[in-house]
Amino acid sequence: MSGGEGIKIIAVNRKARFDYAVDDRFECGIELVGTEVKSFRDGKISFPDAWAEVIKGEIWLRSLIVAENPFSSVFNHAPDRMKKLLLHKEEIKRIARRVDEKGYTLIPMSFYFKNSRVKVELGLCKGKKTYDKRADIRDRDLKREISREFRRGLS
Repeated sequence: MSGGEGIKIIAVNRKARFDYAVDDRFECGIELVGTEVKSFRDGKISFPDAWAEVIKGEIWLRSLIVAENPFSSVFNHAPDRMKKLLLHKEEIKRIARRVDEKGYTLIPMSFYFKNSRVKVELGLCKGKKTYDKRADIRDRDLKREISREFRRGLS
């Protein structure tokens, strides 16, 4: 997700790119209450283990922790409540088929504001095996070493 016009990135799930192979991505709206939006604006969210599931034709986000707002007293939200993601019905059907048939998982990749609305980039992911992760680490180290050598050659 790039920082284009009207887009302000709130948080990115870097670990998800390491742990999962992302096959497809979807931009979703998210149903929030007022105090949750304030916490999103302040960047007070945590989602290391967050995931989404299809329940009765709707997609629900679980394990997303949105910190309570200290300035709203009685009307505060529950920090770990399930949040409904907003997608078109056809997209939900397509996602549900792939999750059921092929063993995919829905992982939030990033949260951002787009024209003052909170959006979620939802990834259709498959878990990586340990040897895949090792290969990623080896590739990253190799790229780092090549760029070092290149910079040494320039000076």
